[in-house]
Amino acid sequence: MITLALSKGRIFEETMPLLAAAGIEVTEDPEKSRKLILETTRPDVRVVLVRASDVPTYVQYGGADLGVTGLDVLLENGNQGMYQPLDLRIAACRLSVAVRADYDYASAVRQGSRLRVATKYVGLSREFFASKGVHVDLIKLYGSMELAPLTGLADAIVDLVSTGNTLKANHLVEVERIMDISARLVVNQAALKLKREPIRRIIDAFASAIPPATSPAP
Repeated sequence: MITLALSKGRIFEETMPLLAAAGIEVTEDPEKSRKLILETTRPDVRVVLVRASDVPTYVQYGGADLGVTGLDVLLENGNQGMYQPLDLRIAACRLSVAVRADYDYASAVRQGSRLRVATKYVGLSREFFASKGVHVDLIKLYGSMELAPLTGLADAIVDLVSTGNTLKANHLVEVERIMDISARLVVNQAALKLKREPIRRIIDAFASAIPPATSPAP
């Protein structure tokens, strides 16, 4: 049995064409089913649904043989015990700094102000601001990040941005792009040795179906 770990939402939807290229289709809609283990049209392949941040953990410790997860999750939480054979070029977005539209971020940085930054990416944020010599107090949040500047909890946020529409709707502006993000295929090292042929076939099918690279959004 080959077990693939996925999270619901955008990554799940955008992984489906790659699975189809490998001759694998999930037999149930995860949005309509309460099941956390989904069968596929291949009796030897199943999909487990886990939180996005848990995908690397399942793969690392053998709860899944393969998984699809964002580069942000891998960099923030570590990627020990896994191979990363493919950048799947799906679920593309960027990790950025955003502030209230009326907040002068450039001036605050220039003057050496100590910024309060809300994010769930504490490690990546610390590394980014340290590289710029900016002093920050990091506040860990798990959701509704846009509220932090609006309520005075923080001066800025570090979060994933796709279209930017959520920022605009909440009167926030993107002031710095930290890095471009996309989803990666991760593979358990032991599983690749024990189940080499079937896993290799899936990796090769994914590779042949990866969408062409596009220029990052400005």
